[in-house]
Amino acid sequence: MDTAFFLKMFAALFAIMNPIANLPVFLSLTSSRDARGQRAVVVTLTIALVTGTALVSVAGNALLALFSISVDAFRLAGGFLILLIALKLIAGEQSKAHHGTDAEKAHHADVENPAIYPLAVPILLGPGTISTLIIYRGQISTVGQDIAYAAAACAAIALLVATFWSAPVLSKVLGQTAQSVMGRLMGMVLSAIAMEMMVSSLKSLLPGLA
Repeated sequence: MDTAFFLKMFAALFAIMNPIANLPVFLSLTSSRDARGQRAVVVTLTIALVTGTALVSVAGNALLALFSISVDAFRLAGGFLILLIALKLIAGEQSKAHHGTDAEKAHHADVENPAIYPLAVPILLGPGTISTLIIYRGQISTVGQDIAYAAAACAAIALLVATFWSAPVLSKVLGQTAQSVMGRLMGMVLSAIAMEMMVSSLKSLLPGLA
């Protein structure tokens, strides 16, 4: 397994999904349920995330080819989108690309089971996550990187699921300060990853810059 590839992709997915920062969102959307009901939502969420991630991983590059979009062009656009999400995290705000507009948030409260919508899509498996999956998929050139890709995606989802599964306990342990610090730290990590994506794509699209 390509360890460096694994760490870069895992860091990107973890920063975008950000289990600690999204824990209050999960709790607010499942506030009417007891611990057992919350964990039932987590089970459905897990199935949705695994299925969605697999579909994006398999069909992502084919979709780019269908619209004649190069991986480098998509990486530049994806990096810019991820940078915008990162800047929102640093500012302590929620990105509308993942959490929706005010009108969409109001609708979220009326959804009976929030596992698929809005938790899986668009909060956790939103534009930033999808872009990251497609971009890293396009960079794979060895079997080791292929294994690292699958391992990073599984590890990010597993950590997220473990966090939400433990929500009843974690909500009592983690305060607002811990959530704020984690959100801003992940924003910084995500900003660096986004900049690397954009610089690498620009070097490929505009060789003169290199």
